[in-house]
Amino acid sequence: MIRVRFAPSPTGFVHVGGLRTALYNYLFAKRNNGRFILRIEDTDRSRFIEGATNNIIKVLNWAGLIPDEGPEQGGGFGPYFQSQRTQLYRQFAEQLLRAGYAYYAFDTPEEIDKLRQTASERNLQPKYDSSTRMSMRNSLSLSDDQVRHNLETGIPHVIRLLIPENRTFTVHDLIRGQVTFHSSQVDDQVLIKSDGFPTYHLANVVDDHLMEISHVIRGEEWLSSVPKHLYLYECLGWNPPEMAHLPLIFNPDGTKMSKRDIQSLSALPTGKVDPDVQSYINAGYEKDAIVNHIALLGWNPGDDRELFSLQELVDHFSLERVNKAAAIFDIPKLNHINQQHLSRKSASVLAREVLTELSARGITAQTQEYLEQVVKLMQPRLYLRNQFFEASHYFFLDPETYDADVVKKRWTENSAKYLLEFVEEIAKLELFDKNSLETALQVVASRNTVNAGQVIHPVRLAATGVGAGPGLYELLELLGKERVINRLKKAAQVIPLLQKP
Repeated sequence: MIRVRFAPSPTGFVHVGGLRTALYNYLFAKRNNGRFILRIEDTDRSRFIEGATNNIIKVLNWAGLIPDEGPEQGGGFGPYFQSQRTQLYRQFAEQLLRAGYAYYAFDTPEEIDKLRQTASERNLQPKYDSSTRMSMRNSLSLSDDQVRHNLETGIPHVIRLLIPENRTFTVHDLIRGQVTFHSSQVDDQVLIKSDGFPTYHLANVVDDHLMEISHVIRGEEWLSSVPKHLYLYECLGWNPPEMAHLPLIFNPDGTKMSKRDIQSLSALPTGKVDPDVQSYINAGYEKDAIVNHIALLGWNPGDDRELFSLQELVDHFSLERVNKAAAIFDIPKLNHINQQHLSRKSASVLAREVLTELSARGITAQTQEYLEQVVKLMQPRLYLRNQFFEASHYFFLDPETYDADVVKKRWTENSAKYLLEFVEEIAKLELFDKNSLETALQVVASRNTVNAGQVIHPVRLAATGVGAGPGLYELLELLGKERVINRLKKAAQVIPLLQKP
């Protein structure tokens, strides 16, 4: 059976890259009738952040990526917190020690710093490996009596993996093809830290084996860890799972995404984006749009299609169509996709959603039908749901001000005259619909031998207070005859006064 896992560390916010990793694992599992597991890798106690685990679970649930097994769901392979599995890791570390695949190291932090400094002075990469291990304090360089004494007296120590010399490690990555590493590129990785907790590498391998993970799908940043993991599988006598390493996600300027210097989505530094998924949730982006956009950061369906629901992604996803090259997180593209997902919603559903925002502002729509009609008009113009009131306020409140730039550009000495003539024409109408309104406006334009725009722009400004919006005649029809007449009369009096010095 296909079994995959999303295994985040609760050390901060949910990163865009983390959500994509979770999404691809979920899609791969569901596409292949497999199981999607959430495992919390909380063994790095120095970086643990209170509340981060709950946030991970909350974001996954919000996105619809519900695990089949995990901290909330349980399952037959738990516990699903690594901090509750430490005895298991110790057991396998001791097995490696007995078999000669690992060793104790008693080096102090100062001695490790000196190792790094010496390597730096020689323009070498600092590594604890076959070239340096015998000059350090460990169970390979010390006598058995010294090692026994250190252990019995509680000298702080770690357990390291003994990487052999002149070995190659090869993995067939499902995205990158065959990748080979030489043991000279690999250091003697710490497996158990001095606090007794395992490092990612040991815990990861042990848990993936015991939880019967069939495919490891994770970010490219873990590719360099593959030789350590392959060797651990070999030493423990286990077969490794299939592996797929996903491409990185960069800022628009090609740099690594970082929370540093990001204050808000409305004030992003040039070329940067916010990597925190919660920022996009708080900004009002649609769940389906965020999931859709993130799915396309590295994967493509093989055609020009760009809009997908979660189920449609499940139906189309395959690792074969995941790219090797880094993806770019593009907010204009996200805005476009969000707008398309908003447009896909029925007016009744979107009306229920925006009603919360209206109520919070103390705004009451005259009827549910009226609100749905406003939503239909505004849907094509929205890219965020929480922009609804800002974009459509004139459907609920009479204009109190008139856009100064529009007044300057569109209002002429004859505009008030055109408004009042238009009022006279529409007052005669028995049927107040868009066709009748257009005919009435054309009558005014023809009578004054001006093009229709000379009347349209002042009418829009008078009715809404702004210079842009949905189709004018549909807008006026929805506002209703009495309200339109009152607004046009008021504007004909007020706007000329605004132009006086």
